[in-house]
Amino acid sequence: MDSASDAVVLVINCGSSSLKYELYKMPERQSLGKGLVAKIGLEKGAISQKSDKAKMEKDVVVPDHRRAMELVLEALTDKEYGLIKDKSEITSIGHRVVHGGEDYSRSVVIDETVENAIKVNIELAPLHNPANITGIQVCKELFPDLKQVAVFDTAFHQTMPPYAYMYGLPREMYDKMRIRRYGFHGTSHRYVANRAYKVMLRDPVNTNLITCHLGNGASITAIEKGKSIDTSMGFTPLEGLIMGTRSGDIDPSIIPYICERGYDIKDINDLLNKKSGMLGLSGLTSDMRDLCSAASQGNKHAIEAIQIYTYRIRKYIGAYSAEMFKVDGLVFTGGIGENDADTRDQVCSRLENLGMILDRDKNHALPRGAEGIISTDYSPVTILCIPTNEELQIAIDTFELVH
Repeated sequence: MDSASDAVVLVINCGSSSLKYELYKMPERQSLGKGLVAKIGLEKGAISQKSDKAKMEKDVVVPDHRRAMELVLEALTDKEYGLIKDKSEITSIGHRVVHGGEDYSRSVVIDETVENAIKVNIELAPLHNPANITGIQVCKELFPDLKQVAVFDTAFHQTMPPYAYMYGLPREMYDKMRIRRYGFHGTSHRYVANRAYKVMLRDPVNTNLITCHLGNGASITAIEKGKSIDTSMGFTPLEGLIMGTRSGDIDPSIIPYICERGYDIKDINDLLNKKSGMLGLSGLTSDMRDLCSAASQGNKHAIEAIQIYTYRIRKYIGAYSAEMFKVDGLVFTGGIGENDADTRDQVCSRLENLGMILDRDKNHALPRGAEGIISTDYSPVTILCIPTNEELQIAIDTFELVH
């Protein structure tokens, strides 16, 4: 389609056992509805879809991703609860791709070169890139005439300078094994930064931000003049902040120490990614809502877990503030950042010396998931809460590249 009018972008987030999708009318940026195909490859699967007009849920057998995509098309065009009348109304497809390595610093129209790069980077994202390339290939079969766009989680952070992304390891480990900081959540950080510029009525060229994506996975990014200059996640999403079940930063010597005491590689990987973080510290749960409830009832481990969590966030904010000439905005996003006023309150409780002065009344009065400024009128740094929307950012990139 050459015209930018009446474009309909299908956004695909293809995982190893699930397929999320959302349909956008562009350039209005209007979501027509979204859905999820779950438990791909298992005995019993399911598909759900909802829009302003209808909601559908049903159990289905989903042997592979091709069948999952066929189910998506059936749901999108269903006479009773569909979002469009025919698949020909879809004008382009945008894919979330986790890892682009050092190959891509922006979203790109997918061709053979892009597909090969995604495959080459499978070793850097073995759990995600294979599913991402499968989603792309299935869509090529079902929509042979449509252009598709890859939106990489790592792309936004490719503007980091070497002193920010290099580790203190022998250089040959970077040269031969590509070990460096890549960063993740890039699409989310980019989206909320662009929203922040609009809310603050500022231009990216003279604005510096620290964006905090706080959810079950969490990361913080320093954004200078619209570009990422550092981020807390590293070679994998394990580095950085304490998260729901991930450890975040630890002393590397802990690994050989526990190896000597009977842990193998699989045990360690499971420990650091699935049994640590807020779950491990509290011994209760990885869900911040449940932890806050337990803390309010005096549970010592829940209280400590929340204190450790917010302390680590403040440390990163302080570090990034020291690196930038000035900070104009501090942004909270993600499931916790958008919805938990108490966590925002605790994070900001010792940031006044950096000019980040929270208005606690504004903070607690802001509805869950709402966009707004929550700093005092006299705060040198504007503190904002901005709901993220990675799917919309993918749709925007796809529309701009294709139409």
